[in-house]
Amino acid sequence: MKRYLGKTDKIVLYMHAGSGNHGCEAIANTIIGMLPKPAILMTNSLAEDEAYSLKGKAKILEERKVRKNFFIHSWYYLLDRAFHDPQAAFRYRFQKVCGRNLRRMNISIGGDNYCYGILLKELKCANRLFNEQGAMTVLLGCSIEPELLSEPDIIEDMKRYACIIARESITWQALVSAGLKEKSYLVPDPAFLLPARKLPLPEGFIEGNMVGLNVSPMVVERENSPGITMENYRYLIRHILEKTDMGVALIPHVVWKSNDDRTVLKRLWQEFRGTGRVVMLGDADCETLKGYIARCRFFIGARTHATIAAYSSLVPTLVLGYSVKARGIAFDLFGTWENYVLPVQSLQRKEELAEGLEWLIREEDAVRRRLARVMPAYLERARQTGRMIERLMEGRDPM
Repeated sequence: MKRYLGKTDKIVLYMHAGSGNHGCEAIANTIIGMLPKPAILMTNSLAEDEAYSLKGKAKILEERKVRKNFFIHSWYYLLDRAFHDPQAAFRYRFQKVCGRNLRRMNISIGGDNYCYGILLKELKCANRLFNEQGAMTVLLGCSIEPELLSEPDIIEDMKRYACIIARESITWQALVSAGLKEKSYLVPDPAFLLPARKLPLPEGFIEGNMVGLNVSPMVVERENSPGITMENYRYLIRHILEKTDMGVALIPHVVWKSNDDRTVLKRLWQEFRGTGRVVMLGDADCETLKGYIARCRFFIGARTHATIAAYSSLVPTLVLGYSVKARGIAFDLFGTWENYVLPVQSLQRKEELAEGLEWLIREEDAVRRRLARVMPAYLERARQTGRMIERLMEGRDPM
């Protein structure tokens, strides 16, 4: 294996957007606990990470913000465009962990970062920065749209990673097909290992008899039929209230100002709060949110890590998905994603989510048995992440 440079006292986690996205928080939370060395978490928001479950678990350093200062932004824009040095801005951004502060291992907390075109330049520049300074990079827990791996610049970027750990088999197969088999591994998302913190339940939340619902502005933006997502959720809630004795728990999982689940969930809450059977949960850390999700009977959600919290708690789940990650995770758990994932782009009728719930109700026992049977081995595979990182740190192959 190549000889890498940098200090070995800590491992850097980077491309962490902040704990206001509780999926990002869950990934960082569980990875930190598995690492063979203490972590340095490079974050976009120190305030968010200190407000939730990551405080005290790692050394948290905030990235230096290029765009917050007009003159600094203008200078690095000039260096990029006029002097063809896009790395300059990233040397400034990650100054606390590069140069004389370089660590030997730097882990890009993958998630679905490569599913968003707006992040691709940042991902490639950060990877190149650490590589050019002589450090090792690892892409961990990632989902990548297979079509993206036909682009030469993405393949070049992937080759810089010493190891790529895909969290579902569709991404892994795409990496293999793209000629990256030797450095690509299939290991479940580390957030499946997140502990659940079970605080007292809010009034109206009946343990074991709630349908947990999550919806996000992001999934609404991806619908092809305007308004169809919220029509489905309204019809679904009416269906639950009229046809079953279950209650409804509205559960936000991302609370960023620009992308806040509460903005859409509150519209549902205002419409149905008078029924006495619909509960709106407030913001909380990822472990507490998992504690609420774990005590639902069924879960229907758009945020990936809200559904991971449900799956790992053996709660029958329907995902309103929009990308490879939802299909891949469901396929690995059930051998199919049919009936477990409903692509938001395909929604045409307001009854589709309700029909999905009815299928889950009919198959409830079978789905629970399936999750109970596969989850122990699935979680054990997720624990391999820590051992793989340790072997890489020692200069050995990860498996």
